[in-house]
Amino acid sequence: MCFSPEGDLVGGLVVTAIGVDAVRHLRQRKDHLALATLPLLLGFHQIDEAFVWWGLRGVVPHELGRIAMWIYLIIAFVVLPIIVPVVVMLLEPSGRRRWRMAPFLAIGAGVSTTLLETMVRNRPSVTLGAYHLAYSIGLQHGIFIIGLYILATCGSLLASGFRHIVIFGAANVVAVVVLARLSADGFASLWCFYAALACGAILLHMRYAKPHRGAPYAVS
Repeated sequence: MCFSPEGDLVGGLVVTAIGVDAVRHLRQRKDHLALATLPLLLGFHQIDEAFVWWGLRGVVPHELGRIAMWIYLIIAFVVLPIIVPVVVMLLEPSGRRRWRMAPFLAIGAGVSTTLLETMVRNRPSVTLGAYHLAYSIGLQHGIFIIGLYILATCGSLLASGFRHIVIFGAANVVAVVVLARLSADGFASLWCFYAALACGAILLHMRYAKPHRGAPYAVS
């Protein structure tokens, strides 16, 4: 499949629908609210990227495309490194398990701050690739920072005590490895697409993990 604005739009709508269904299955579990709404954020993220495509192709005004690019980068590089560890931390049933997420949150906050400062200092750009959009923010020591980004996001998911959340994290780790070999410049675009699709694991958790039954779903 060739990734395209249509692909982002359809994928974003599907993931948004997953988020709506996940919220419908909250069943009074207030600690699951952040988890249930994560697919809504990722769905919006993919829909927003369709406007980045259209801005580059001249379908929508250039300035609208630039605004969409900034929204996409802020969510990908500033919001996600923090919100993913927070989501997992809020989900964990005990204080001890929540404290296990603190290092991931600290790493995510550091990564988020570094990437935001880099974007503000430089002029981010985006170009059309063959199957993706190539974003550039002028990041120095990119491999190290992206490694910490993956540790904060995927690591916190893998450390969860809930099976479906670990599956969500494992799917993203596989996507990271594959995409790192296929396309370095398209990482931000392609990985976020696969992360959004992996939200099906979140829906499984919301549908089938019963209220107040954390232990039977724990992996450790």
